[in-house]
Amino acid sequence: MAAGGAAGDEGKTGMEWRPAVNPWIIAAAVMLPTFMEILDTTIVSVALPHIAGSLSASTDEATWTLTSYLVANAVILPATGWFARYFGRSRFLIYCIVIFTLSSLVCGMAESLGMLIIARVIQGAGGGALQPISQAILLESFPSEKRGMAMAAFGIGVVVAPIIGPTLGGWLTDNYSWRWAFYLNIPVGVLAIFMIRTFVEDPPYIKTAKPGKIDSIGFGLMAVALATMQIVLDKGQQDDWFSASWVCWFVAICAVTMVYFIVWELRTKEPIVNLRVLMDRNFAVGTVLITFLGVCLYSAITLIPIFLQTLMGYSAMQSGLTLSPRGLGAMVTMPVIGYLMGVVDFRKVIGTGFILLAGSLWQFGEINLQISMWNIIWPNVMMGVGLSMIFVPLSAVAMGMLPREEMGNASGIFNLMRNIGGSAGISAVTTILERRAQAHQSDMVSHLAAGSQPFQLHSNELQQALGQYYAPAEALRKADGVIYNELIRQSNLWAFIDNFRILAALSLFCVGGAMLLKRVKPKGPVSLH
Repeated sequence: MAAGGAAGDEGKTGMEWRPAVNPWIIAAAVMLPTFMEILDTTIVSVALPHIAGSLSASTDEATWTLTSYLVANAVILPATGWFARYFGRSRFLIYCIVIFTLSSLVCGMAESLGMLIIARVIQGAGGGALQPISQAILLESFPSEKRGMAMAAFGIGVVVAPIIGPTLGGWLTDNYSWRWAFYLNIPVGVLAIFMIRTFVEDPPYIKTAKPGKIDSIGFGLMAVALATMQIVLDKGQQDDWFSASWVCWFVAICAVTMVYFIVWELRTKEPIVNLRVLMDRNFAVGTVLITFLGVCLYSAITLIPIFLQTLMGYSAMQSGLTLSPRGLGAMVTMPVIGYLMGVVDFRKVIGTGFILLAGSLWQFGEINLQISMWNIIWPNVMMGVGLSMIFVPLSAVAMGMLPREEMGNASGIFNLMRNIGGSAGISAVTTILERRAQAHQSDMVSHLAAGSQPFQLHSNELQQALGQYYAPAEALRKADGVIYNELIRQSNLWAFIDNFRILAALSLFCVGGAMLLKRVKPKGPVSLH
């Protein structure tokens, strides 16, 4: 591991420390684990219908492979600071990559949904530290005046995965198996381990920091609160929510443990999650906004492939090609955002990003069953541009004013809330999808009454067309079947539309939230050098 350049800095403060190698090489190294994690998420979202069919599960049950990963991710995220001090940050990052890579192998070998979910939980635990540690290493490796461009470069790495992921996942799923979506992590993980061992070093304050005693009570309370919340979100719809006594008990346990967790963390001397960083106005507002962004982003990532493959008849490959332009739009915009962050008010950039996100989601709310692929591609491009205008500035303005020693803890909270938002969002939209489809079906059935003239006319036309191939009685049954199938398709379509419009309204609400951020005076265009 490259550690030689820090020797002369041991007596200096953490603010004066500089890494031994070029920070851009470190940026490339820490992009890899983040790239691997995001690639895995986008690939899995495209493969959900195939996973469901292969493992004899419903599409709703298959989404547990996403939510179980996110909740395991969320439990580990806040503890990353303590583990980084205990093992050494770069060493802990390598351990996490090893766990993530090996569990990916097990995911690919899973023979049942239960086995896959357990492997995804372990994978989520290993992947929990990848983004916050990578982000903290990146921010500390660059001087403050270059962090905006560093985050933009990191953001390019983050959005390249969504470009490659859906298309690659669709191609692998159609031509081989969804299992290769997990096997693909193995070579990426090996390369990431090599680069981090070679180029990444720990700053002096990490090397000399004493981990202290882990806040086991706080960790346990947080794990119970998050686990019970996720179980309710995943299984609540299946048991009709609060009509089931176990749901009431789990909600009560979640609420009590969460309140106790907050009180405990504010009182203990060495909390596993230092909630006091939320006293910083920008970090507090930024954390709320990233939570809502997680709801909108992960919900859209889940809904769009299901719509394309179940209602439009797209293959996984076609679905991936349709989703990839989102990442392309973000990648093209990222360098521009790095420049704008130095000359334009952060709040305007973030607010504009949420407006574009709302606009793209509203366009998805205008879909029908006759749309072309371009009607999906262009809103995805707009979404990518909007996400790039939110992700980079929001990360920089939320954590950029905190002391370096707090960045690891703050990054853990920041990513934790994004994952909680994503997990809650996925569970919410799948519930809304099922409930609204039932409601729309009930409304539409009233138009299929025997006395309805349009219904009778359409039914007679179908019977005449089918009468060329079937006996009259069989033609009648076939005609009724065609009408019923169309009823199901239309009711499901309207349920998707309802979801997208709700997400668009939530994104628009976040525009006002961006104005609550404390204004940061631009320092001029950010240089690449």
